[in-house]
Amino acid sequence: MPRLGRTLLPLLALALSARAQDEEPALFHADARLVVLNASVIDKSGKLVTGLPQTAFRPFEDGVEQQIKLFKREDVPVSMGIIIDNSASMKNKRQKVERAAQDLVANSNPQDEVFVINFNDDVYRDVDFTSDPKKLAQGLARIDSMSGTAMRDAILSGVRYAKAKGKHDKKVLVVVTDGDDNMSEATLPELLREAQQREVLVYAIGLLSEEEHDAAKRAREALAEITRSTGGHVWYPSDVDDVGRIALEVARDIRSQYIVAYTPSNPKLDGSYRQIRLAVTGPNHPVARTRTGYYATADLGSKPPVPKSIIKR
Repeated sequence: MPRLGRTLLPLLALALSARAQDEEPALFHADARLVVLNASVIDKSGKLVTGLPQTAFRPFEDGVEQQIKLFKREDVPVSMGIIIDNSASMKNKRQKVERAAQDLVANSNPQDEVFVINFNDDVYRDVDFTSDPKKLAQGLARIDSMSGTAMRDAILSGVRYAKAKGKHDKKVLVVVTDGDDNMSEATLPELLREAQQREVLVYAIGLLSEEEHDAAKRAREALAEITRSTGGHVWYPSDVDDVGRIALEVARDIRSQYIVAYTPSNPKLDGSYRQIRLAVTGPNHPVARTRTGYYATADLGSKPPVPKSIIKR
């Protein structure tokens, strides 16, 4: 990955060259002074909008419109993590959730790579990045139900592992949980900051219909904040039977996104938080969903160490 100090023109030339050769194009992040946004566009009826031109998009940073430097609307392969709650309350839901996760992978880009994390009191990475369906199935079938729910720790571990080891520029996590976090060491602000900085989209499915009211409310608020801040989405099905349908929606959403990148008009790397808004125009009042901001620091492109908090089995 090119570092700070190199000019933008050679980077764009490399990107155009890669596209011409039908290879996976390089995406240049904030360490090359490009802020990359993976964006889903939804119309007022909730349908995905595809096929919009670059002229339909206007990125804003701290209220100031930015000039688009890179635009794509292609189905690019992703480095994906599937993160599944393995607490005691999930025991009777696991089989249908596992089947839905397999359907998600089957309907994703064939070039995707996937890893699996299961979590309860602890966080277990049961499958490293792979494209082997058999390895994924084995990892999804690991059931060691315990009472606790360390969801934030699991997501943070997934963010770090995806960034450190994922070979594709686009990183995605899909989280399935049925309860409020009661075991994590990581705080929500820590998780939000790192997920935004590492440009990892988080999707979530909250099976919260059997949770107590106050706990369900806390879980909903946390899942909503995590997904909204990273540009993903959250679903709250009333029945576990709906998870399979939602998994297909997740796959379609990931494969239908636009990539919009800009060079910030404010070049200062002062550590300040920069708010992002992506305006879009088109038929049926579309709205763009992407990450809501980032911190302007010089280390956005660095790869963090694989977190020691993950138990590798």
